[in-house]
Amino acid sequence: MLKHQFIAYKTIVRREVNRFMRIWTQTLLPPVITQSLYFVIFGKFIGSRVGEVQGIDYMAFIVPGLVMMAVINSSFTNVVSSFFSSKFQRNIEEMLVSPISSWAVIGGYITGGVLRGLLVGFIVFGVSIFFTHPQIHQIAMVVVFIILTAVVFALGGLINAIFARKFDDISIFPTFVLTPLTYLGGVFYSIHDLPLVWQRISRFNPILYMVNGFRFGFYGISDVDVWISVGILLFFTLVLTMVNVYLLDRGIGLRE
Repeated sequence: MLKHQFIAYKTIVRREVNRFMRIWTQTLLPPVITQSLYFVIFGKFIGSRVGEVQGIDYMAFIVPGLVMMAVINSSFTNVVSSFFSSKFQRNIEEMLVSPISSWAVIGGYITGGVLRGLLVGFIVFGVSIFFTHPQIHQIAMVVVFIILTAVVFALGGLINAIFARKFDDISIFPTFVLTPLTYLGGVFYSIHDLPLVWQRISRFNPILYMVNGFRFGFYGISDVDVWISVGILLFFTLVLTMVNVYLLDRGIGLRE
């Protein structure tokens, strides 16, 4: 039985990878172009005026944030678009009536989203080398934060897709929630440069902890406690996984 579940999991992962690699000009290229523009505009033009942030050249300072932004958007988008397409085409109903477990379905889609997120993040990091020379302080922290963040937002994308009823619904959360939280998550600045009241408000933004934990892996600096950041990511991973399992087991948002 376990072997059959693993085969189902691998099949979903293979399909997901083939899907985003087949249309790589739509899935991999746009994020790289967007992040490159951020490097040019924020890094070169604005960075030359800012100078350094916490002793780090501004161009190098924003690299972890831009990589994390690309990972967040790519992992979320991959799962929400792929799962909703399967749901819209009624393919997901075949999975629900098959002996495939919810864990295998979730694992397959999440792995696909994580792989796309990591691939885009790696490409963006490669592009950053043409603009600056980022350092890596603790490779273990870099790996932990980039993988856990990709998992969290892939899980979030799955929940979004489950509740979405039309294609317009899959863009509401990224547009009105995810994008503002990302831009206000310390990607382009340190919260220590903000007034005290805004520093306190910023601490309620979970993306702040992800970006700063990832930046800690590069330069050994963080606006927040790095272990609290790890704890928050593990908490979201556990909660979102349980929510997805519950929704799939009950068929909520999937069966009419």
